[in-house]
Amino acid sequence: MDDARPPDLSYPALFLRFLRFGMMAFGGPVAQIAMIRRELVEEERWIGSDRFNKLLAVMQVLPGPEAHELCVHLGIRAKGRLGGLLAGLGFMLPGLVLMLALAWAYTRLPIQGTLLGAAFLGVQAAVIAVIVRAVHRIGEHILLDPWLWAAAIAAAAASLAGVSFWIMLPAAGAAYALASTGRHALAAIVVALAIGVAALTWTGGAGAADGAGGAREVTPTTLALFWAGLKGGLLTFGGAYTAIPFIRNDTVGRGWMTDAQFLDGLGLSGILPAPLVIFATFVGWISGGLAGALAMTAGMFLPAFAFSLLLYERLEAVVEHKRLQLFLAGVAAGVVGLIVVTVVDLARTTAARTPNLVVSALILAVALGIIYRWRSKLATPVVLAIGASAGAVLLR
Repeated sequence: MDDARPPDLSYPALFLRFLRFGMMAFGGPVAQIAMIRRELVEEERWIGSDRFNKLLAVMQVLPGPEAHELCVHLGIRAKGRLGGLLAGLGFMLPGLVLMLALAWAYTRLPIQGTLLGAAFLGVQAAVIAVIVRAVHRIGEHILLDPWLWAAAIAAAAASLAGVSFWIMLPAAGAAYALASTGRHALAAIVVALAIGVAALTWTGGAGAADGAGGAREVTPTTLALFWAGLKGGLLTFGGAYTAIPFIRNDTVGRGWMTDAQFLDGLGLSGILPAPLVIFATFVGWISGGLAGALAMTAGMFLPAFAFSLLLYERLEAVVEHKRLQLFLAGVAAGVVGLIVVTVVDLARTTAARTPNLVVSALILAVALGIIYRWRSKLATPVVLAIGASAGAVLLR
C-alpha cells in the first residue's frame, strides 16, 4: 500500500507552497521537475515515487508544460480541484509578473541602433543555438523509429509547401498509429486523403513562416490572442519549444510583431523562473498590450490546468491506452518537423538583420558549444548573457 499523502495545509498555505516553487523555477523543465520530486516526493512524501513516475509519464504524453501540470495535479491531491487551481497559479505567478514587467520595459526603452539593441542582436543568435539544442533533445525522445522519422520529414515538407498544421498533424498521428501496427494500406489512405485536402485548401506560401515579417494587419482582438495561445497550449508536445511554430505563425505570420521581437521574447523567457511557454506573455504584450498578454497567457496555460482539473481521476489510464499513445507520438513527430522549419526560418531572418554575419555566426557557434557540453540548468542563462555581452560590444 502507498501511504504517501500531502500534509493538511490550508488553501493560503498551499498557494504559498507552490508560489515558492515558482520563485525557484529556474533552469527549464528538467530542473523544475527535479525540484518538485526532491521536495514533494523524496522529502515530504506527498506522493509515492512509483506513482509520481507514472504521473510524469502521463504529463509527458499530454500537451502542456509538465512541471506546471504536476503542480496542478499535486494541488488537487492535497486540497481538491480548488487546491489544484491555487497550486498552478502559485507556480506560474512569479514568471508571469516578471515577464509582464520585462515586456512593459521592452516597449518603452530605445532598442533600434542603441547598445541595448546590439545586445538583443547577440541574444537572438544565442537563442537560435538554444532552440537547435532543444530540437535535438526533443527529437531524441520522440523520433524513436523510422516511421516517426518519416512523419517528421513529411510534416516539414508539408510546412514548406504551405499546408496547414490542422491537416498535417492529425494525418501524421493517424498514419503513424496505423503504419506502426502493420496496417500500411490504411496508413496510405490517410496520407492520400491528407494530400487531397491539402490540395483543395492550398493557398501557396510557406506554412510555418507565412507572412513572417510582413505588413502589420489590423490590431488583433483579445479573443484572437487567446485563441493563438490556446492553439499553442494544445499542441505543446514533447516540450515547451514545440509551441514556437504555432505561436509564431499566428503572430509574426499576421504581422502583429516581428521575428526579432519574437526571438527577444524567447531570450527573456530563458532567464526567468517559469516554464518556457511564458514567452507567450511577451508575445501577447507586443501584439495587444496588457490585455493581449493576459489573454494569450490564459490560452497557453488553460490546457495545463484543464487536463488535470477535468480528468484527475482518469489521467493514469492514458499510460495504458496504446492507440492513443501511438496517435500522440505521430503528432509529436510532426511537430518536430515543424520546429525544424521554423528554426531554419528564424536563423535566416537573424542572419538578414545582423550588421556583422561573422560575429553572429561566432556567437551561435560558441553558444552551441557551451549548451551541448555543459549540462546545467545555468547553461541557457549563461549563453544568453554571453550573446548579449558579445552583441553589445561587437554588433553595435
